[in-house]
Amino acid sequence: MICKIETSKLRMVEIKEVKDETVGMKSFLFYDELCRVAKPGQFVMVWIPGVDEVPMSLSFIDDHLLSGISVENVGAATEALHSKVVGEVIGIRGPFGSYFSTIKGKVVLVGGGTGIAPLIPLAEALKKSGANVTFILGFKSSKELVFLDRVKALLTDKKDRLLVATEDGSCGEKCLATDLLEVLLGRENFEIVYTCGPELMMRKVFEVADRRSISVQVCLERIVRCGVGLCGSCVMGKFRVCKEGLVLSSEQIREVLEEFGKYKRDFDGRRIIFKSC
Repeated sequence: MICKIETSKLRMVEIKEVKDETVGMKSFLFYDELCRVAKPGQFVMVWIPGVDEVPMSLSFIDDHLLSGISVENVGAATEALHSKVVGEVIGIRGPFGSYFSTIKGKVVLVGGGTGIAPLIPLAEALKKSGANVTFILGFKSSKELVFLDRVKALLTDKKDRLLVATEDGSCGEKCLATDLLEVLLGRENFEIVYTCGPELMMRKVFEVADRRSISVQVCLERIVRCGVGLCGSCVMGKFRVCKEGLVLSSEQIREVLEEFGKYKRDFDGRRIIFKSC
């Protein structure tokens, strides 16, 4: 029975499918009893045997089929994971953390770069709940476009919309995703904005929406070691991001505005200031 499985215990899962998403980014799909009933926005701790354990948001959630993570090759652990093929195994703990809440109303999703990954299971859940979805995707260039076909396949209702922004204008509008959001919120009413991506972008999303008294839910990234709120490596103000996050509400974000979008901490606890491009 699922209820008897402890999420914090390591389970070994077999890789069932590997998808090449972009140059430098792959998705790894597997079957896991707990992950298949995870909520959008939750994350898992992924153990690459003999290398490291790292936190990753679930980018595929299906209660009948496979779950999955989407991984950019940015370091030793992700490089080792990228070398894995179908039939090999990885370790999974979780799913952990808070998750996005879904509604039936008119909503906006704003994703930047690889931050789009956890928003796709959310979009799937929103469509099942009957929401009208506007999805804004932001990239530096068309070379970084990821999950575009998945998003298009979801937004089949006439009231749904897909908007793309690239900084170099190679796809969609030549602007930032937050520029599109500001125009959109200036002419239409929405019940909530969901966002995941670079923290400077999410800070701007929060500010644009909050000025219009629109609720926001953000999906954060911090250093996570334990996943269960014990080690404190992911602390952001009063919140343990692995426990109270990764998804925080407008009300919670207001309590950490001195840090959110301004700095994070490295593995030694030193501040890393976010810098605009």
